[in-house]
Amino acid sequence: MAIELKMPALSPTMEEGTLAKWLVKVGDSVNSGDLLAEIETDKATMEFEAVDEGVISKILVPEGSEGVKVGAVIALIGSDASDVASDAAPVATPAAATPPPAPVASAPPAPAAAPTGERIKASPLAKRIAAARGVDLASLSGSGPNGRIVKADVEAAGSASAATVPVAAAVPAATAASPATAPATSPAIPDFGIPHVDEKLSGMRKTIAKRLTQSMAEAPHIYLSVDVQLDALLKLRGELNAGLADRGVKLSVNDMLIKALALALEAVPQCNVSFGGDVLRQYQRSDISVAVSIPGGLITPIITDAASKSLSKISTEMAELAERAKAGKLQPHEYQGGTASISNMGMMGIKHFTAVINPPQAMILAVGAGEKRPYIVDDALAIATVMTVTGSFDHRAIDGADGAQLIKIFKQLVEKPMGLVA
Repeated sequence: MAIELKMPALSPTMEEGTLAKWLVKVGDSVNSGDLLAEIETDKATMEFEAVDEGVISKILVPEGSEGVKVGAVIALIGSDASDVASDAAPVATPAAATPPPAPVASAPPAPAAAPTGERIKASPLAKRIAAARGVDLASLSGSGPNGRIVKADVEAAGSASAATVPVAAAVPAATAASPATAPATSPAIPDFGIPHVDEKLSGMRKTIAKRLTQSMAEAPHIYLSVDVQLDALLKLRGELNAGLADRGVKLSVNDMLIKALALALEAVPQCNVSFGGDVLRQYQRSDISVAVSIPGGLITPIITDAASKSLSKISTEMAELAERAKAGKLQPHEYQGGTASISNMGMMGIKHFTAVINPPQAMILAVGAGEKRPYIVDDALAIATVMTVTGSFDHRAIDGADGAQLIKIFKQLVEKPMGLVA
């Protein structure tokens, strides 16, 4: 009797997903723990593992299919090879049908160098970079575990590929591969006769658009800005890094700001809340969501209970989370939730900006660049390293006075940073 393989719920809020790629074909034997497919959720591409053992007898949903509902039957697993002949005949498998393009519309068609259907083992990040640069994954040798192609392998080949395969040429090819799913012109955008290419939105980009539109429409934002002197924090950071060098830990300014925000939320719990219509949820710990830019969008991995963690622990966790975020390997519990957010664009030279609240959170802190400015120090004009931070607060949940108190305490913690290590 065939076992039904169903679309998994890879996160508590997932209702549908994209079956990005099958890693098996009809007739393949699988065991518990084998990788079956890559599923694209709204935030990451995750590998789907087998629970049962048997033989893939039928594939019901071809790779590239979008909007596959959780619980929908996507394949059948038979007990042995004899099940394949009876089950597989009515349904065209990906090997017999022309596969649709990958979910990201800028990706080129699948490489013709692997006609046998042999799986190309590569990380999701490596695939996205290869698609953007026109690099044929089938031509690469992987340096990762078990020969897996990783980011470095693609980047090493990218310079040569970029010189011969223009990225702009790859986009129309992918678009032309499926005109029904990637129309030449979006009906929402007037066509003024300007040369263009329309890229179909990824699940991540759709979710970002939906949630931020919801946030701006429903949450009345109030913005509070303050200038913060960084010199004492930079001095302490240098001293701490000198002592942590033998442990392989290097604190960033952002690591210290995460801790400062968490402590400020502990001191002003009125800001560590979520608005729920007829309830106001008060959180008992500070879980800080940290904005990380990844190919195709933005994700916010979480440092849980950041107020109680050492700076070295925050630094280690943040480095690991950021690396896996960029590789599309975060687990849902690592980016869903959080009680407040921090977004730092200082490393890109941005002096000041306001950030959109990430619902259901009620505040986010936007951090600008630290730069040398004229500044009053001990009642005298001096040159100091100063950054501008701006808190965005949901005014339904947080009063302006409470938001101002949070920003004040955050400033004190940064300017007198020994409180971060006490």
